[in-house]
Amino acid sequence: MNDTNLALLSDLIVLAKADHVVTDSEYDLILKLAAAMNIAKYEVDALFEHPLPSVVQKTELQRITHFYKLMLLMNVDQEKHENEIEVIRNLSIKMGIRPGVIDQMLVKMDEYEDYIIPSEELIKIFQTYYN
Repeated sequence: MNDTNLALLSDLIVLAKADHVVTDSEYDLILKLAAAMNIAKYEVDALFEHPLPSVVQKTELQRITHFYKLMLLMNVDQEKHENEIEVIRNLSIKMGIRPGVIDQMLVKMDEYEDYIIPSEELIKIFQTYYN
């Protein structure tokens, strides 16, 4: 079992719980991501009770990918709550994601019906701030 993956799932769980309601769509997305990491449902459920501390991914690509998963989770229920935005900001800044990227992503996602920013657009946003 990979503690880093459990910590990453814990970040998602903390985000899902930020608005005090974990929707079925949020829970299902967390389970799908866990399955992709070979983490069993019982392990995920244990993390809901006892989340692990956040860890920063080693590579920039891993950090960007984790940031994107956080954004997807926030939007999976089609609702943005201030508490969720605050959690994303705090986790992202801790990961080294620049505040301008976070702000632009929060604005840009509203331009899409399902709030999912296409990968090409995501790359453009990061290139603007990292090149």
